[in-house]
Amino acid sequence: MADIKSPVNPLFLREEEIRQGIELLFYAYRGFTAEPDALLATLGLGRAHHRALYFIGRHPEITVSALLAILRITKQSLGRVLNELVERSYVEQQQGQRDRRQRLLTLTETGAVLERQLFESQRKLIGQAYRNAGAEAVDGFRKVLEGLIALSEPAAIEEEPDVPAAAPRVASR
Repeated sequence: MADIKSPVNPLFLREEEIRQGIELLFYAYRGFTAEPDALLATLGLGRAHHRALYFIGRHPEITVSALLAILRITKQSLGRVLNELVERSYVEQQQGQRDRRQRLLTLTETGAVLERQLFESQRKLIGQAYRNAGAEAVDGFRKVLEGLIALSEPAAIEEEPDVPAAAPRVASR
């Protein structure tokens, strides 16, 4: 594993430094997803369900097409995930009022509770890492992540899919 205690090498574009960065991303992602994965596994759900729950919770009344644009998965894959979340009463679908072809997605109370549990486990990790690193490092981390996104998905930075503003809303059942 990469040594995270060593100071930043001024030759940070050398292969060894880049390999260490890649390793750190792998290890961080593994740790970041471990607790949510375990909780989801007890429910017979997986990471695709987690991502859908997260973005539906973040953008209540998000359209299926906007969710597809964010997740970058096939319609068929998202359909399977959404059908399962709807069947288990985690997500509610409604027709759009202006465009009846639209399906608007909202978390139910049960879905909001699950999404909150998943979020809290990751919030603790990110929050502690941010505290330990300090504001300047957090800013640098964000710049690196935004740079990775801009290089691999330029449109993701330039034009975010048309999603409703984030607001804590839950469908009542």
